[in-house]
Amino acid sequence: MPASPNPLRDWRVDPAAIRHVGTGLQRPECILAEPDGTLWSADARGGVMRIDADGTQTLIAQQADPHFDIAADAAGSLLSGTLPNGLAFARNGDILIANFGTDRLEVMTRQGQTRVLADSIDGKPMGKVNFVLRDSRDRLWVTISTMVNPWSDACNSTLADGYICLIDERGARIVADGFHFTNEIRLDADEQWLYVAETTARRVTRLRVLPDGSLTDREVYGPSTLGAGMIDGIAFDAYGNLWATMIFADRLVAITPEGDLIELLDDGDPQATARLEAEFASGRIVGFDTMMACGGAICPWLASITFGGPDLSTVYLGGLRATTIPAFASPVPGLPMVHWKERRS
Repeated sequence: MPASPNPLRDWRVDPAAIRHVGTGLQRPECILAEPDGTLWSADARGGVMRIDADGTQTLIAQQADPHFDIAADAAGSLLSGTLPNGLAFARNGDILIANFGTDRLEVMTRQGQTRVLADSIDGKPMGKVNFVLRDSRDRLWVTISTMVNPWSDACNSTLADGYICLIDERGARIVADGFHFTNEIRLDADEQWLYVAETTARRVTRLRVLPDGSLTDREVYGPSTLGAGMIDGIAFDAYGNLWATMIFADRLVAITPEGDLIELLDDGDPQATARLEAEFASGRIVGFDTMMACGGAICPWLASITFGGPDLSTVYLGGLRATTIPAFASPVPGLPMVHWKERRS
């Protein structure tokens, strides 16, 4: 970890410095970045959008699905149909897709051929498959947010039916459960701890990773609550700050290695956020109309963070209702991820 001082403590995102990548994207929830500038963005048409460094866009999908049209049918677009969500590179360069709509983990070649890796555990449906992470041992860590469908009915402060699945040479198995809408997960630089975004608990939980993939020593990491909105995506920078998106409130925050919370960007609508907070505090299910009223101008329903560029100092933001990818320069590079061309021994 770099020496002090922490570059983020006196830094905030300048909205005027944000540029936008891509056009006409559909639900770019998660983004993968390659060293040559190529981006791979989740796309609600049933695959990913490849965006080359020169801006050329190519939709990669086995069969394009036209169901996604927020203006015509917001609920049908965001709650059903194929919804590619979390992405990761497979060892051979294929794209691993956590499909939040089909409730399964898929793998797609760069030409669009798709097959299912997992859709059940112990003979039971997996539930709302949200995110996939590959570690340096080629194991797959998969989050299932909830067993409730539609997922919007799980947006309350009391339900804790999310879990984490590990897929390795032994097959697929549940290694931790009882999470409040399990969302993105990340490993630290040494792969000793697994960090979990618990969306409806509005916090990060971490668990120690044992050699066999078992998880133990579960604890809250950083503040017990991260404030307005619900945590969605997380990513480490090279300093050890854990960046996090707060969806609906459209805030970007970071937890320092000391456990302090820093707000880096606030692009939400104050009145809509206040309504969301009031419904959430009541313990009731947050209404879909309430969620739809939320969202900022930069990246509506801010959902994910990706560090890219040749030096990993460019931040790309993903959003469930965005049509472009906001990008800006970070004062500290991201933590290198396991890449298909750079697999560690």
